[in-house]
Amino acid sequence: MLLLDTSVLIDLEHELFEQRVGRIRALLGRRRGEDLACATVTVGELASGANEHSTRFLLRRLRKIPLTEAIAYRAGVLDREMSRLGKRLGENDNWIAATALHLSAMLVFADEAFERVPRLKRYRIT
Repeated sequence: MLLLDTSVLIDLEHELFEQRVGRIRALLGRRRGEDLACATVTVGELASGANEHSTRFLLRRLRKIPLTEAIAYRAGVLDREMSRLGKRLGENDNWIAATALHLSAMLVFADEAFERVPRLKRYRIT
């Protein structure tokens, strides 16, 4: 499963609007057939910058991973670990990383915040 971070989905939206194959669409083309998902937190982040209709349209083919008690515990442990290392994530990034860790999913992202998370399967779009 590929868990797509907010930054990747924003870039994907631009590629779709401009009707071009950029780095996100190229990656998804190479990984065709894999389950695509996003965290519930990502839905909220996208909705804060766009109207609900646009957000729903962009996410229509993605599995939305709900926040569960198990993910909440994973987020708490991750926050504690990252704080001890002096590498704490922002709150939303912590929830997204915890979701990926809980599912053993590959987190696809475009910014560097997730680089410092131990044990996280990740693919950074550059």
